[in-house]
Amino acid sequence: MKVGEVAVIGRPNSGKSTLVNRLVGEKIAIVSDKPQTTRKRILGVVRRPGAEIALVDTPGIHRPEFRMNSAMVRDATDALASADLVLWVTDVSEKSARGESFILGLLERANAPVILALNKIDLVPKQTLLPRLAEAAAQYDFREIVPISARTGDGVERLAELLVKHLPEGEPVYPEDFLTATPESEWIAEVIREKLLERTREELPFATAVLVESVKSGDAQHPEVVTASIVVEKESQKPIVIGRGGSMIREIGKAARQELESEFGRRYFLDLKVVVRERWRDDERFLSRLVGTPE
Repeated sequence: MKVGEVAVIGRPNSGKSTLVNRLVGEKIAIVSDKPQTTRKRILGVVRRPGAEIALVDTPGIHRPEFRMNSAMVRDATDALASADLVLWVTDVSEKSARGESFILGLLERANAPVILALNKIDLVPKQTLLPRLAEAAAQYDFREIVPISARTGDGVERLAELLVKHLPEGEPVYPEDFLTATPESEWIAEVIREKLLERTREELPFATAVLVESVKSGDAQHPEVVTASIVVEKESQKPIVIGRGGSMIREIGKAARQELESEFGRRYFLDLKVVVRERWRDDERFLSRLVGTPE
């Protein structure tokens, strides 16, 4: 049986999480059109006949400005150390950037074969793909170069077959019904943040976080009660998230509640508030709380 860990790396907004969700067959990572949506590693297990693929979705590799961003990039690079195979996802609709040379340097030091996925082929003319394929082949000794569209699914099943091909033989690691290791409270925070990202622009998405303070279980008569804080960096950002008469935060809560109820099949009540914490992205103590477990 083919079994192994695949580190999914790339620059911000290259479509890594969309691809991971499609390969897994369920949504295990939030997605948005904002760079740096993924802030920590996410494990998703893909099963194919005779194979178990442990995909590790990682934050986009970028130049860090805050301690949070440094931790994100470190999370991505650390994933390379334990990977049996690396899947580098690039956006073919964007021109090659300086960040790609940094990633190439990481790959040179990684002790794992690399497959390159040229993503978003649905956004470019077909005649532009051949030059990009040739350019990529000259950059590095990739085991495979695969044009795909994570959004439409074009080429994704072929990519899955090639991942299986280059994984080592081994015994299954995870139970048959295991998809992801993300705790429910952490997933709730991510869903709330996704709905916030969908509705905000400019610098606000980068300056916000969601901290779940508590999750109280419900029953047939009572919903599960989630108390959570949407954290911003400036007082001027707080009214944007709240909206006129509370309209924005209600809309965020409603959208998150509907998705959670659809996914888990039980009722939720989201008690959301907005708090200001200046420079939280450089606050190590607060950053450690973001990955902690609520009561």
